[in-house]
Parts: sequence; structure tokens; C-alpha cells
Amino acid sequence: MKKYNHTTYAILGILTTGCRTGYAIKQLIDQSLNHFWKISYGQIYPTLKLIVEEELSIVQTLSERGKPERNEYFLTDKGKAVFKNWLETPIEQIPVERNEVLLKLFFGRHQSKENTLLQLEDYQQKLVERYQLYQNIEKMITSTPHNTEDVTYWLFTLDYGKRVTNAAIEWCDATKEHFIK
Repeated sequence: MKKYNHTTYAILGILTTGCRTGYAIKQLIDQSLNHFWKISYGQIYPTLKLIVEEELSIVQTLSERGKPERNEYFLTDKGKAVFKNWLETPIEQIPVERNEVLLKLFFGRHQSKENTLLQLEDYQQKLVERYQLYQNIEKMITSTPHNTEDVTYWLFTLDYGKRVTNAAIEWCDATKEHFIK
């Protein structure tokens, strides 16, 4: 079976949620996937074009009086099979995190300890804000009716984000202690 890039698989997955238009796909990405998987707006339409060309999806153009035409995308059986095959394939490698704070800390001896401490405090504050955002997302997911099976898996990924963020907040506390002594 042909391999596609992860953006293609992400778009195929998004189409299983009921998002049918490029705009709806972008909204879902901004509200959920963007916290752990970045897809730019400029990647969406070329990917949609590719999945139609590869017969993983069909497109239907809808016309409503007084509104511009819009394209809606629907997975084909082939698209569902490709997506399911990707889901069932083991991951190739553990993701590598790109973290500017860690990069700066690695070279931290070249700046003042006060500045390093300020950067750690700023980073920690951003993490606290992210954690609060995750809590708000969790409230939104659990208070809004969705497909129950989807919600369970969305909450699993959200829990991962909360745990990683909380661990990073704790790491900030422990690391800052070295600069406060």
C-alpha cells in the first residue's frame, strides 16, 4: 500500500469526524490538533486535492442561493482502508521535541543566571496558561454532545497534553531552584 505523509493521514482522519470543507478542517485543526500536530492552512487544500486525485476521497460541490459554492469531501472505501492501515501500523520513531527553552538552557552558561531564570519563569507561565487552556478544552468536550467514541479518544490525547504540560511545570520549579540558591 502506498505511503503518504502524516498531513494526508491527519486530513483523512479529520474527514471521519464529519468535517467536510477546507474551512471546517482548519477550524478543527486550530481547536484540537494544533496542540500536538501542526498543519498550516496552506497544506490543507493541496492535501485535499491529492486525496481526491488518489481516489481516497470524493468531492461534491454544493451551491446555495446567495452563497459562494463550497466543496465537501467524503472518504471513499479506499480512503478508509488507507487510513485504517496507517492507524494500525506501528509508529516509526518517538517524536523529537523542538523546544527553544531547552536549546537556550543547553547554552545557558553564555548568559546571565538572572536572564536564564527569567526565561524559565516566562516559559513556566506559558505552560500554566496552556494547562488552563487544556482544562477549558476538556470542559468544552465533556459538556458538548459528540460521538461518544470520538470523545473518549479526544480525552486520551488531551490527558497526554495535560500530563506533559504539568510535568514541564514541575521541571521548571526544580530547575529554577538551582538559580535561586
